[in-house]
Amino acid sequence: MMKIAIATINNPSLEAAKKLLPYLSEHECHVFNKAEEGGNFHKFNKVDDIMPTAWAEFDAIIFLMATGAVIRKIAPHLKDKATDPAVLIMTLNLQRVIPLLSGHLGGANELANELCEKIEGCVNFVTTASDQIKVLAFDMFAKKYGFSISNLKSLAEVSNAIINKKQVQVVTYPCMIEAVKAFEGYKEENFLFFMPDDLENLDESVPTVYITPQKLQNTALQIHPQKVVVGLGMNRGTSADEIAKAVTRFCFEHGVEKEQIVKFASFSAKADEAGLLEYAALQNKELEFFSEDAINALSQEFSPSQATKFFNIKGVAEPASLLASEQKTLFLSKRIYGAVTVAASF
Repeated sequence: MMKIAIATINNPSLEAAKKLLPYLSEHECHVFNKAEEGGNFHKFNKVDDIMPTAWAEFDAIIFLMATGAVIRKIAPHLKDKATDPAVLIMTLNLQRVIPLLSGHLGGANELANELCEKIEGCVNFVTTASDQIKVLAFDMFAKKYGFSISNLKSLAEVSNAIINKKQVQVVTYPCMIEAVKAFEGYKEENFLFFMPDDLENLDESVPTVYITPQKLQNTALQIHPQKVVVGLGMNRGTSADEIAKAVTRFCFEHGVEKEQIVKFASFSAKADEAGLLEYAALQNKELEFFSEDAINALSQEFSPSQATKFFNIKGVAEPASLLASEQKTLFLSKRIYGAVTVAASF
């Protein structure tokens, strides 16, 4: 559901807004107009008066007014495609809609498509090239899966290469390669895939996309899966403070934001570790434990671990994080910080 502002400037546009509302019943809509006040109808004197509120508090703004006037009104408020709301323009007969701004990340194109599906005869004048020629758009890929984006300014270079039928390089893991290949608009000839640990043949002159939870120190387009699971192993009696310092250092050193962490995981023998239980509670995160059988049933090989000697298992931090993750992808092997081992999967 979107929170939508519908902006009108005269009686005909107000009547058009009233006709539009039933088609937007799945959303929270507010009609800004010069005649009626009450409920979700709000009176104003000038469009400029409503723009700060509409821009800051609404997901989308639908203008029932001239395109030129809309451009002049929104111009002072433009920031970037990651934060600007969706802006659409509709004709008074509801037969034409233009997704003017934030077509992808802001959802203007999707909202325009929704209106055209519901309103008989309505035509969507979509102008984004990737939508017109049906090629993969990485901002839409990120949006679909709830991933964040870094270095958004590099998106244009990647998108233009795909639109111009040139190749782009994608550095990621097998699970994400499959997701890219399954996404709308994927064409095999446009993409070269590389694993993160096999970059010898990466061509610096070719636009590159990194799909990884880590924020890397480069200017390439980066797409970050958000649901990171941190696996933890520790010596008996390790304090919550020691664990906290280890996780903080691990995240800092490897470009993982703590906000990405959705869960902690460990071996079932650690279920009575007071420091671990306290740390998870302080972080307000779920803590999941896995048995010897579950860990040893994994087919993957893991880093050498003292757990093999003491518990006859393949490891703790790495396999536990893998078992608790959605994509079953270990992207950071274990690191040792004093009495604590830390690994991460997504």
